[in-house]
Amino acid sequence: MSSQTFMPSTETVFQRTGENTMIVNMGPQHPSTHGVLRVICELEGETIVKCKCVIGYLHTGMEKEAEYQQYHKCVVMTDRMDYLNANGNNLAHALAVEKLLGCEIPKRGQYLRVILAELSRIASHLVWLGTHGLDLGAMTPYFYVMQQRELILDMFEMFSGVRMMPSWIVPGGLRGDMPAGFEARLRSFLDGFLPELQVVEDLLVENPIWKERTIDVGILSAADALNLGASGPIARASGVPFDLRKSNPYSSYEDFEFGIPTGTRGDVYDRFLVRISEMRESCKILRQAIDGLPEGAWSTSDRKIAPPPRKELDTSMESLIHHFKLFTEGFHPPVGEAYAAVEGSKGELGFYIVSDGSNRPYRWHERPSSFMNLKCLEVLAVGRLIADVVAVIGSIDIVLGEIDR
Repeated sequence: MSSQTFMPSTETVFQRTGENTMIVNMGPQHPSTHGVLRVICELEGETIVKCKCVIGYLHTGMEKEAEYQQYHKCVVMTDRMDYLNANGNNLAHALAVEKLLGCEIPKRGQYLRVILAELSRIASHLVWLGTHGLDLGAMTPYFYVMQQRELILDMFEMFSGVRMMPSWIVPGGLRGDMPAGFEARLRSFLDGFLPELQVVEDLLVENPIWKERTIDVGILSAADALNLGASGPIARASGVPFDLRKSNPYSSYEDFEFGIPTGTRGDVYDRFLVRISEMRESCKILRQAIDGLPEGAWSTSDRKIAPPPRKELDTSMESLIHHFKLFTEGFHPPVGEAYAAVEGSKGELGFYIVSDGSNRPYRWHERPSSFMNLKCLEVLAVGRLIADVVAVIGSIDIVLGEIDR
């Protein structure tokens, strides 16, 4: 085969723009790239004049694999995309499938979904806060935030027996009701979390070293955020007050009172403050959800979509048949297409699904917030020192499992 048939390498494509510059690779093994991300930087001295992100080192092919799985078996793959926001991923997939099916979820199930999604948001932000601090030399906050995250993972384990990838939110509702003791555990967490978060704020908000590393670093304008398709905390820190929970409410978010924290400068420091405020708003939502949790069913009564309660299998042959057929054959949505999105911990997270009438998706595609937000790095890094790339990447909050899916 002629060498002309091969695509040029990235090194060939990335040409220097000046005679006095040099090319430096950051990653894909660099710990501060938060995964196998490669950032090619062109430097003039220590100042970045050009930046390019190279991905693909973690490619898993999950979207293609989903086309060979029944709809309810795709759920476990959503857990492994943004594995820090597994419940949010489950919810986005479930909403898209339910849109295809025309399926309505009981109010109790919607509230329980909100509880799991907001706990995942807090847990994800805590991992971001701890690792972002480590990147910039602040070790103490890591121990505080990871201790709080463990309490959240304990609650996920109460639901599903699994701490990080529960697959508990499924098309048709949830796999089960709120377990005994969960309400008391959640209220205890909410009582203790905000004081612990305040401790971390006191360590960082007015810390002169933290401010020096983050203020006026990696500035993203509102116009650039919109043009690049950014969403979530990174866009809101630039002054874009967009939140799907407000603009396109799902799962009964319209029932809850909460604010949309925004910034003014759009720098690393603003993105830090916005995520801190978002955790406080999530606590407000969780209080309202657990106080107003409705009684009744948590899943649809359509046994062709959701399995019957476990206790019925011992006494009802019809329930046993429905259970068997659902988990062996799955369900068959009508021919069509659907897109559903949620406000994930990192921004707009959506699934586009095309049905051909069979029991598995013809096309299954994720709109990943980490992938969209990462493109901002190529703008944010230009004009900054190479050391600032660490701060900027941390402030974007990416998960490569979602980018290289």
